[in-house]
Amino acid sequence: MEITQETDYAVRCVLYLSSIGPEQTVRIEEIAAEMQIPRSFLAKILQKLTQADIVRSYRGVKGGFRLSRPPKEITLLQVVEAVEGPVAMNRCTREGSLCDFKKTCVVHPVWRRLRTIVETYMKDITFEKLKKERRQEAMAQNILTVRRKKT
Repeated sequence: MEITQETDYAVRCVLYLSSIGPEQTVRIEEIAAEMQIPRSFLAKILQKLTQADIVRSYRGVKGGFRLSRPPKEITLLQVVEAVEGPVAMNRCTREGSLCDFKKTCVVHPVWRRLRTIVETYMKDITFEKLKKERRQEAMAQNILTVRRKKT
């Protein structure tokens, strides 16, 4: 399984929106510049995130985007599935798939178990957790920068 560029951008976008105040909206140009995402591509991603009720869009002079709920209620799995669709290691493990070998395939249970493990892991990762990790990483970088300047 490989995460696409679109999904990577979606995660960056939601992470950025997680870092702003809950009542604050951000224009698409700001998100694109800060997260280094092409604006036209970001517009399509934001449309998917809005349809999945992860992001809300607001029109007008003070319009823009913000999260539809707190970062602690948004999981990595939700964002990935908003862009990619259901997580699956193989087409046959998707709900409703028609696989002639499902009952006799010895690998099918392995793919299903792997899918369950990945989904469970990604459900546990909220954007609140990611935001805190990002903040800690930034603080560590600042400490290293200060130490380097002193020497």
